[in-house]
Amino acid sequence: MYSKSAHIVILSGPTGVGKSRTAIELAHNFQGEVINCDSMQVYRGFDIGTDKLPLADREGIPHHLLSIWEPASQFTAADFVRLALQAVSTIQAKSHLPIITGGTGLYLKALIDGLFPEGKKDLRIRQKLEQQATQEGLDFLWKRLKEADPDYAQKIGAHDRVRIIRALEVFLASGTPFSLHFKATRSFVADFNLIRIGLQLDRETLYQRIEDRVDHMFAQGMVEEVERLLSLGIKEEAPPFRALGYKQVLRYLKKEIDLEESISLTKRNTRHYAKRQMTWFRKMKDIRWFSPLELKEIKEFIHIRLK
Repeated sequence: MYSKSAHIVILSGPTGVGKSRTAIELAHNFQGEVINCDSMQVYRGFDIGTDKLPLADREGIPHHLLSIWEPASQFTAADFVRLALQAVSTIQAKSHLPIITGGTGLYLKALIDGLFPEGKKDLRIRQKLEQQATQEGLDFLWKRLKEADPDYAQKIGAHDRVRIIRALEVFLASGTPFSLHFKATRSFVADFNLIRIGLQLDRETLYQRIEDRVDHMFAQGMVEEVERLLSLGIKEEAPPFRALGYKQVLRYLKKEIDLEESISLTKRNTRHYAKRQMTWFRKMKDIRWFSPLELKEIKEFIHIRLK
């Protein structure tokens, strides 16, 4: 029997690749419990469009951080870190293995690399920078940022208005470059053995899975789900309504597009999102990549890492 007190499995990969099914298989094999790392599946009521695993399909495996958050309030990376660590503690107290799975790379980065210390905020400085961006152009501010913090300026590029202004605000308010603030962060899981697994498929197969899944969502009643959520008084501006699919259904209900275009746009945007996810995960360290069809090999890899 393995001691699971010092181990966490992290299962990453793009949307549609099969993380939920794989996590359940691993949980059965290693006496594990699943911690959700999807930024939209945390919201109550948003089930079909987020492809949230129904209770009946979880095969008795406990799942944490699903349907825990009210839609009117923004769920943040800091919220994820806090609640995920609580779930890890609860799972390990039972000598079970925590399996964190989901496609929100920002949340995993916050957990593994640490949260950025916000530093000083100064509304007066922020307003002045916004005004300069409008009057003198964003390139003017980017050149200022290149002088103050060339590493961060190069990292974000010349067109990222939000990050350029935020970085300059932090620098002007604190006197410390933004990149140095990041270096002050510390991993929340530094004391654990992280067993990091990535799932991948060839592009054609993944995109076909995504298209099939979107068709299934609409067939299962995604439009009716959105109508029900609106009838409950949830505003269109609520954070989960920004999720893939929901935005397109809202446009359909407002008669801006027809249903066919709503489905087509959801498929296209989901494909683009999956591509961005893979780019993000490829930059993260220490991930061992497998096909979701290589379940035997994944289990063998975990067996070795648990010893």
